[in-house]
Amino acid sequence: MATILECNGLYKSYGKNPALNGVSFCVEEGGVVGLLGPNGSGKSTLIKLAMGMLQPTEGRILVDGKAPCPATKAVTAYLPDKDFLSNWMKVEQAVNFSRDFFADFNMGKAEEMLARLGIGMKQRIRSLSKGTREKLALILTMARDAKLYILDEPIAGVDPAARDFILDTVMKNRPEGATIFVCTHLIADIQPILTHAIFLNRGTVVLNDSVEALYARTGKTLDELFREEFKW
Repeated sequence: MATILECNGLYKSYGKNPALNGVSFCVEEGGVVGLLGPNGSGKSTLIKLAMGMLQPTEGRILVDGKAPCPATKAVTAYLPDKDFLSNWMKVEQAVNFSRDFFADFNMGKAEEMLARLGIGMKQRIRSLSKGTREKLALILTMARDAKLYILDEPIAGVDPAARDFILDTVMKNRPEGATIFVCTHLIADIQPILTHAIFLNRGTVVLNDSVEALYARTGKTLDELFREEFKW
């Protein structure tokens, strides 16, 4: 299978503080891959490198065979861990902005997801609850027909019912053959949808395998393995 995301000897430091320390792995097309680790393990730094928001100190990161650039951003749908919606906009304006900005934006998918959630096009974003804003951000991301979806902590800070909605939305709206690369520390909630897991600890990959192979080898769930690896 083709590789959609690849890291080779990737290092990133902030001054004298290393965030990533020789990270190497490949993500094949078509899976649901979890980048898993506690807060401060380097997950968000790696994602920002993949999106071209940061530059490596050493090594390289490739998206769809290329260093991060406009061509890779055109095939990557990114959901950051921070609220990026503009309060002054109406939902309709946010949707139209995404449609105009991204050539692969699927208006039909966006309208279907908005209707399912009961979000009106004329609602002002400033009037939406925190949870609804997060769902709207997810809808704008998943409405794209991208090759790679990078989701940074998509279920952090939301209630269990909202988590179920988010995971269901992700799985039902990804195009056939697309790859989901999800970064989180909430292992128990995310593990039912994962096909592959990469554990990151203090900027180093400590585990990298398919979920099926891990269970066959250890007889343990990802959550159990995570608790073992990252116990205090």
